[in-house]
Parts: sequence; structure tokens; C-alpha cells
Amino acid sequence: MELAFDNEKYLKLQSENIIKRVNTFGDKLYLEFGGKLFDDYHASRVLPGFQPDTKLKMLLTIKDKVEVVVVINAGDIQKNKIRGDLGINYESDVLRLIDAFRASGLLVKSVCITQYQAVPQVEAFINKLNNLGINTYKHYSIEGYPHNVSHIISEDGFGKNEYIETTAPIVVVTAPGPGSGKMATCLSQLYHENKRGVKAGYAKYETFPIWNIPLKHPVNLAYEAATADLQDVNMIDPYHLEAYGVTTVNYNRDVEIFPVLKSMMEAIYGQSPYKSPTDMGVNMAGFAICNDEAAFKASKDEIIRRYLNSLVDLRNGKVNEEACDKIGVLMRQLNITVDDRKCVAAAKAKAVASNTPSMAMELSDGYIVDAKTSALLTPSAALILNALKHLAGLQDDILLLSPAIIEPISKLKIENLGNHNPRLHADEALIALTISATSNPVAEMAVKQLPNLKYAQAHSTVILPQVDAQIFKKLKVDVTTEPEMVAHKLYTK
Repeated sequence: MELAFDNEKYLKLQSENIIKRVNTFGDKLYLEFGGKLFDDYHASRVLPGFQPDTKLKMLLTIKDKVEVVVVINAGDIQKNKIRGDLGINYESDVLRLIDAFRASGLLVKSVCITQYQAVPQVEAFINKLNNLGINTYKHYSIEGYPHNVSHIISEDGFGKNEYIETTAPIVVVTAPGPGSGKMATCLSQLYHENKRGVKAGYAKYETFPIWNIPLKHPVNLAYEAATADLQDVNMIDPYHLEAYGVTTVNYNRDVEIFPVLKSMMEAIYGQSPYKSPTDMGVNMAGFAICNDEAAFKASKDEIIRRYLNSLVDLRNGKVNEEACDKIGVLMRQLNITVDDRKCVAAAKAKAVASNTPSMAMELSDGYIVDAKTSALLTPSAALILNALKHLAGLQDDILLLSPAIIEPISKLKIENLGNHNPRLHADEALIALTISATSNPVAEMAVKQLPNLKYAQAHSTVILPQVDAQIFKKLKVDVTTEPEMVAHKLYTK
């Protein structure tokens, strides 16, 4: 993978500017973390070289001054919204985030439920958190939000939200994903802090869109693709242009909410320290792009992945056609198609040749490996085995797993475990391969190549069973699929 981003430079610049922002305010700073605080795989895909845990590393330098509040939207609980890169729902990710923060030595004791509704799923999650000793707070939908400023900044607006009790001078507000209500939570807290006589400030740690690269740069367009279901739109910041005569990029929700923030700051300080949404943010990512051509390519690849994933989500009822169409428009703007993702064309060709569901993978050296469904292996299992053979320098006709090993496992699945599919899935094939490696030097050579699958690109002509999809995620293989089920079935496992 060709690097596009200088992570060390970014970490240094970002840390320096966060500290500078902290020192701007007096008693307390609410720091909204946009995107993923760690496991930021979108950033690492569109900016190769960006480390997924960079934000966390920066935060740990001031951890003795930090407390974390995790925010989750009640609507996402009801919809059982899934975090696409990890395959877990937002409720589970809240718990995962809390565990990870605590393991890093960060204080986290509160979860805020935004746009609260008293429905069974939400109440059950609140009870679960309370039973785990985690404080929960309810924030409500506000009529006229975000435009009716006078109503929002009143006892009938932010005033009806529960005040989140915190103790640290820097409160990081984060969430499992976009659209969770992080900014509204920060603004509500500013309102309540002001009532209590506490001088509190607000800043935003955002990565995308990147304010100092062009509006239609593929890196920024990839952000639009990532948030297509939220209807986010990148736009020129009109407030920044008016105040400074400088063109910068922001997105619609920040521009819409800015009058609210400006009015609140004026109520607290007499005047707002920010003249534009861009002023609110601390984002040095644009200064750390070291290879624009590599960033272009990586971002285009990400948009194609997002488009293919959106077609599958549409089939499964998770998004509407508008979200897919929006990404399609972005692809046309960049003059790219799904076949620009090399593994897509290769997988389709393999499926036509074999007349069976197939997969293909582009390895880090550009080599294309393919595989079809066989009597004993799913295409996922066969593809991983074929890729390992290539990476280990083994001939294609060598069997890493002999039928004598696979057949007893298949028999166990059918006769004892009640499965209808005798084929080995990816996890089963890898377990069998690992066991074989204890006595088979060839299998051992293949197992040692597993780390080298990282960043490979794969595509399937059918929707993968969840178990296979999870294996690719764990191996850090970026996989997409066609929006088709195996043999046109409605359900697969």
C-alpha cells in the first residue's frame, strides 16, 4: 500500500492545537470527537498511513484531565443499527468503547441517550447500563431544532435535557457513529453549565471533511459516501468565507447548527470566540497528506466499496434508494465504476466460468487470486487458502487441506450439528489448516502468511454468510459483495 499520510506529523500538529484550544477556555472544555475515536478504519482506508488509533494516542497525552461521555441515539437503538466496519450494533459498541477507554486509563462513567423515546428497546438498554454501574442521561428531541434558536436556548429546549454530571476539566463526547447527537449534547451541557456559573467552552475534533483541501477532492467525497444514509453534504463554509474571505470546506449539519452555537457563546461570554463552523474545529489532517495521488486512488476505491455495500444494505432494507443513488452520483463525478475495483471484475469472470458463486482477491502486490464454490469449501474458505498458497510461493495444485481432513468435519456438521451446508466456512478451514500445520510443513508455511492478507481487496458474487464476513474483517481484508443471495435464497447463515 502506497502511503498518502504522515501520521507522526499529524499527531504532533493535532496535539499541539488541541492543547492550544484547551487553554483558550477557563473552567471546562467540551470536546466533540467526530468519527471514530479509535478503530477509525475509514480514515486509514482513504488516507493510507493514518493509524486507526491516532486520536486515542493524542488523547492519552492529557488523560489525567479527561473524562469521556458516550452518546447514542435512541433511534439507532430501535433500528438495531450496525457498525459496518465491526459488524456489531451500536448498543454493543457503546459497551466496547467503555471497556476500551477504561483499559487505556481514561475515565468514563456516563452514557447519554439522545432523542430519547420511552420504547422497550431503549428502556432495556438503559436498565442494562444502570445495572452495570454506568450513569445514563436522557436528552430529548427539541421542536424547531436547529433553527429556532430562542426556543432551543430555553427551559423548554436544552433546559428539559438532563444535566450530565462530570468532574474532569476536559469532557470528550464521542459515539459509535455519525448522527448520534454529539454536538447537541455538548451545546446542551454548555447551556446547563452557564446556568451553574461555570465558564465552559466547546471545540470539535473532526477529521472529515478536511477543511483545507478542495470541496470535490476524493477524500472529502469519500466522507459524503460514508454518510450517504444521513444525507450529509459537504459545502463551502459561508460564515468563514464572509468573516475571512477564505474558502474552506465544512458540512451541512455544522453549518446549520452554527447560529445556535454562536448565540450560546454570546450568552456565555458576551461574544462568540468563533466566527464560523470551521473555527470550531481542530483538524490538521490536511497538513499531513504527503502523497495526494495515493490519497486520490485510495478514496476512489473507498467510494466504490461504499457503493457496493449500499446496494447490499438496500437489499436488506437498511438504507433507501436515495442513499445508493447519492453514492452513484459521486462515482459519476469522479468517472469511476465498480469494475475499477479489480477484484470485482475478476470475481464476476470466475462466476461466469464456473457457473457458481465465486470470489476474487487483489493482494498487496497486485496479484489477483480467485476461487469458486466447491463440494467441500465455500468460496470464502477456498479464496483464503488460494491466497495463502500464492503468498507462500506454493504451486496452485497443492492441496493445503486434503479431503481426508475436510470430509470428517463436513460429516460432523451435517450429522451431529444439524447444518444443511457441508462446505467449510472460512473459520472452519483456518482452524483445520492451523491444526494441520502442527504436522504438515506446507500448511505451516501457509499459516505464517495470514498477516500478509492485511489490506487485501476482495469481492464476492453473492452476499457472504456472517461468519465468513467476520473472518475477512478480522484479517483486515476489505471485502464487498454483489447484492445477491446464494441460489436466490432469502436467508443464509
